[in-house]
Amino acid sequence: MLSVSFGTVIWTTIAFLVVVFVLGKFAWPSILKSIKEREDSIEHALKDAEKAKEQMRQLKEGNEKLMAETRQERDNLLKDAREVKENIIAEAKEKAIVEAEKVMAASREAIRNEKAAAIAEIKTQVAELSVLVAEKILKAELSSKDQQNAFVEEAMKNAKLN
Repeated sequence: MLSVSFGTVIWTTIAFLVVVFVLGKFAWPSILKSIKEREDSIEHALKDAEKAKEQMRQLKEGNEKLMAETRQERDNLLKDAREVKENIIAEAKEKAIVEAEKVMAASREAIRNEKAAAIAEIKTQVAELSVLVAEKILKAELSSKDQQNAFVEEAMKNAKLN
C-alpha cells in the first residue's frame, strides 16, 4: 500500500526546499526578529532587575546608616539630658546646703541673743534681790546671829524668782 517511488522523493524534496526557501525568505526573518526582540527584552528586564536590586541594597545600606546615626543622636541626647539632670540636682543640693547653713547661722545667732538677754535678766533680778535682802537686813533690828539667819531664810522664802 505504501510504496515509495523515486519521483515522489524528488517532488517531496523540491516541495520541502520551496517551503524552506519561502520560510527562510519571509517567515524566518520575522521569527528570528521576534526571538531577538524577546531576548533583548528579557536581557533588559534582567538588567533592570539587577539595577533595582542594587538600588535596594543601597537604600538598605542608607537606611541602616541613617538608623545608626539616629541611634547615636538619641544616645547623645539622652547623655546630655542625664548630665543636665545631674547638674540641676547638684545645683539644688548646693543651694539647699547654703540655705541650711544660713538658717543654722541665723538660729545660732538668735539663740546667742536669747541667751544673753536671759543672762542679763537673771543678773538684774539677782541684783534686785540682793538689794531687797540687804535693805530688809538693815531695817530689821538684828542683835544676834540667829535672828539674822532666820531673817535671811524668811526673806528667801518670800522672794519671787522669775
